[in-house]
Amino acid sequence: MTHIPDGIVTLPVLLGGASVTIAGCALGLKRLTPEKIPQAALLSALFFVAALVHFPVGVSSVHLILSGLMGVMLGWVAFPVILVAAGLQALMFGFGGVAVLGVNVMNMAVPAVVCGALFDGLQTRVKPASLGLLAGGCGGLGGGLAALMVAVSLGLSGKEFWRAAQLIVGAHLPVMIIEAAVTAAAVGLLLKVKPGALLR
Repeated sequence: MTHIPDGIVTLPVLLGGASVTIAGCALGLKRLTPEKIPQAALLSALFFVAALVHFPVGVSSVHLILSGLMGVMLGWVAFPVILVAAGLQALMFGFGGVAVLGVNVMNMAVPAVVCGALFDGLQTRVKPASLGLLAGGCGGLGGGLAALMVAVSLGLSGKEFWRAAQLIVGAHLPVMIIEAAVTAAAVGLLLKVKPGALLR
């Protein structure tokens, strides 16, 4: 569960998340060129659908986050892309909350930016044939970081959420493997059919 509902996190966490999301969206929109709009729209739709499909794990449920994939392909543009998708989920399905939207976007978009920067920094140091594996590693890392940020957001909101925070991180360990496989496959395909899609 990376979509925190309303009424759980404290006001300082809400304000911090909103501030980071506003700043991230401003940077992302500056980098959103007309050529990138179709790709951004496609990834926003993919995130919208993937995050609605839940799989039960113990007392919680998990879903694909795709932070790593969006980071590799979009970098800072992941912020407005996730904002649009998560906002529609909250308004249309009550998935997550409206007041906590900034926190939810931050928790998924910051890992995307980190993974995008990591991919950019390492892609010139690996062989072209290994770029898919590098992207897969970023995909797994993105899922893990998103779960960790959700846990931190809950932990900062009160000691009563610490146990839930631990469970969320543990439940997302298998998701990291799936995220890595999905990202590696997607980027591997793009490298064959349209390598320019990875250029920012």
